[in-house]
Amino acid sequence: MNEKVEKIIEQIRPSLQADGGDVELVGIKDGVVSVRLTGACGCCPMSTMTLKNGIERMLKSKLPEVKEVVSV
Repeated sequence: MNEKVEKIIEQIRPSLQADGGDVELVGIKDGVVSVRLTGACGCCPMSTMTLKNGIERMLKSKLPEVKEVVSV
């Protein structure tokens, strides 16, 4: 599952990098994907929306086994 999630994150990454940020996969446990938002995304007030409306939505639509995405 890690490889599948990484491939999807690679599709999302250019959009985040365009705004000066990035995302890295920390781990996956029981369908919960833990990521770390870095750069501009790490301190952006909109990071929760990026996480839930962007990253989580994309992962859940492509991988039904993903239950939630959390930032660590």
